[in-house]
Amino acid sequence: LVDLDHARPATIATMRAHGHDPCVVLQTSPAHLQAWIRLSTSPLEPLVASAAGKLLAAAYGGDPASTDWRHLGRLAGFTNQKPARRTSGGHAPWVKVVSAQTGVAPQAEALLQSARAMASPPPALTFHTTATFPDSGPATITASVAAELYQACMARWHIRQRFPQPDWSIVDCWVARHLLRRRWPPAQVLEILRLASPQFPRRHGDPDDYLRRTVARAAFPFPPRPVCADHASASIRLDPPSTCSNSTGGR
Repeated sequence: LVDLDHARPATIATMRAHGHDPCVVLQTSPAHLQAWIRLSTSPLEPLVASAAGKLLAAAYGGDPASTDWRHLGRLAGFTNQKPARRTSGGHAPWVKVVSAQTGVAPQAEALLQSARAMASPPPALTFHTTATFPDSGPATITASVAAELYQACMARWHIRQRFPQPDWSIVDCWVARHLLRRRWPPAQVLEILRLASPQFPRRHGDPDDYLRRTVARAAFPFPPRPVCADHASASIRLDPPSTCSNSTGGR
């Protein structure tokens, strides 16, 4: 279930384009949707189901508080009794079916691979600059999921709006730290940066070494530095709040 408050008109089309076709889309009130994506014909482990919900919510702007495998959606044909959703006339809106289809989402298995890795116990974060992350779990993740996660971070932190010419090595570090704090295995974080960092590998002489050092440094606090020269004196607070860079190439 993906709970889409204030859903954009193109959100469902984007989900379909990425192979995460909803089997049912409900309108729970004007501009509020719930999308159900079928990922398996058999029951999923609770941790895997919750992890898949988190991935989908992060990718498509869903409510992160509604991703637990036990979360219940609304039923079409009934009214939404939430006070905040009442019409100007004081009436509770009807829950309506927007679309329905049968079948498992085309990219369900790829998403489940990422969800299983996310749900697995994280390894100890003991890094050094030559780390190869041999015990970090499988790094399998699709390019579309990686891009959605990276873009979700950029949107959350308003990177494009705040920084006309971002230092992508700093943004990479922010994204890596954000994912590590949410228990993503280091090998998957590295792969997300490889697949989704803008114009990667840019001008890095050794892209693999750059990625290893970025993930390693993301695990530890570093003194902040501006994300671009035009904002060197700006006072901003982002999540994650500290920056780091190990860029050996250009911006």
